[in-house]
Amino acid sequence: MTAVLSTSQKVREAAYRIRCNALHMGEVQGQGYVGQALGAADMLAVVYAHQLRYRADDPHWQGRDRFLLSTGHYAIGLYAALAEAGIIDVEELETYGSDDSRLPMSGMASYTPGMEISGGSLGHGLTVAVGMALGLRHQGNGARVINFLSDGELDEGSTWEAAMGASHHALSNLIAMVDINALQADGPTAGVLRTEPVADKWTACGWFAQRVDGNDVDALLAAFDAANDADVPAVILCDTRIGRGVPLLENREKAHFMRIEEDEWAICREQLRTGFEGVSA
Repeated sequence: MTAVLSTSQKVREAAYRIRCNALHMGEVQGQGYVGQALGAADMLAVVYAHQLRYRADDPHWQGRDRFLLSTGHYAIGLYAALAEAGIIDVEELETYGSDDSRLPMSGMASYTPGMEISGGSLGHGLTVAVGMALGLRHQGNGARVINFLSDGELDEGSTWEAAMGASHHALSNLIAMVDINALQADGPTAGVLRTEPVADKWTACGWFAQRVDGNDVDALLAAFDAANDADVPAVILCDTRIGRGVPLLENREKAHFMRIEEDEWAICREQLRTGFEGVSA
């Protein structure tokens, strides 16, 4: 008799497969934003394995919830999540970053099924999300917009303009997820531009704000339950560890864009298996 998995166990298993596939894609190139994909895997798994309404065989279905990846360089993680969701084939992940691939290193909506926007110019995602959420409401479409952004994007004034706009229009169909891994291209986030107290700032802009451990599946599931009940836009601030699940990468000093030696990939895979022993692939 097949055991019935709990929601949290299903999400954990999805997160593990996302991490495995992200490592595999990284090995194809020998480098990339692998640390971000590993750190955000639990966030992506909760979205695609539990929250998002979509049709894998019809990525443009009008009733779908929209997931916007503002941080285009996290595309390696999103591709792994799209494969987990059945929107792209797992075999296609082999083409990541290659010439003529539908899976470029930075997310492009014109190339990839299920990719709603072209990210990369940080600070634009929430602005697009506000317009999209407002448009869906005017159309009478009950779909939600979930916008994934980074703590580095909180340096951008356009992010806060969008936050105020969402509150002004009472966009309860909008949820933002912020990956707070405390690192950006120029160094530790706190040293580039201090954003704390970040939850208070979102609350002051009129949002329902929660801060959780972004690598704790149960905490993320509970946060989404509360966000879905809010009558204002909601933000889930997720403290994550870059490289989560692979100690070799968690402890890298320069972890924003990683170059990983050929002999290190096997170590990464073994550490991931050991750390998630008992979780099914």
